[in-house]
Amino acid sequence: MTVIKINAITVELGSGDELARRFAARANAVDDRDGFEGFELLKPSDDRTQWLVVTRWRDEESFLAWVNSPAFAHGHRSAAERAGGEAPRPVGVHSELWSYTIAGGSAG
Repeated sequence: MTVIKINAITVELGSGDELARRFAARANAVDDRDGFEGFELLKPSDDRTQWLVVTRWRDEESFLAWVNSPAFAHGHRSAAERAGGEAPRPVGVHSELWSYTIAGGSAG
């Protein structure tokens, strides 16, 4: 059964574009993981400062395997850190991980 993980990230006002840039820099990093089904970064279209990172997984075990993998730790370090430099200032000021399963919907 597909599980959905939503990382709700609150950013400082005006920092959302930097969050999007950082995600774009590691686009497709998770695509080849077993059980991974899809990803979206959702930008608020109103005055909210909470962005949503939505991922879909075949099952909870697939998600946990990704979170506990060296690739997860590597992917969540900045390009500067991966090159041996200093970590940039965090963009997110708070985050929550939400977990869902599909309870209904439509195909179109």
